[in-house]
Amino acid sequence: MDTFPDLGALSDQELKALIDDLTQQEQEVSYERRILHGKIDILRAELVNRLRRKREQGEAVISGADVQQLTDILAGKAMPEGSSEGE
Repeated sequence: MDTFPDLGALSDQELKALIDDLTQQEQEVSYERRILHGKIDILRAELVNRLRRKREQGEAVISGADVQQLTDILAGKAMPEGSSEGE
């Protein structure tokens, strides 16, 4: 990450340019975030549809392994999938 400049040393024009640059960066990050959220929504909808089909076909939607994993998480014995200690 870049260091933050000495604001007092910047001219008005440099300050405006920095604001414009950071605003552009924020817009790009925001766009990427919206794309990622859209993909996540599509994937979750697919998962829900698959689970719904399993239930309609009489299959178990939640396995014993799922219950054990949740029990371990709640007991503090395991971290949820995709999590890290720093979160």
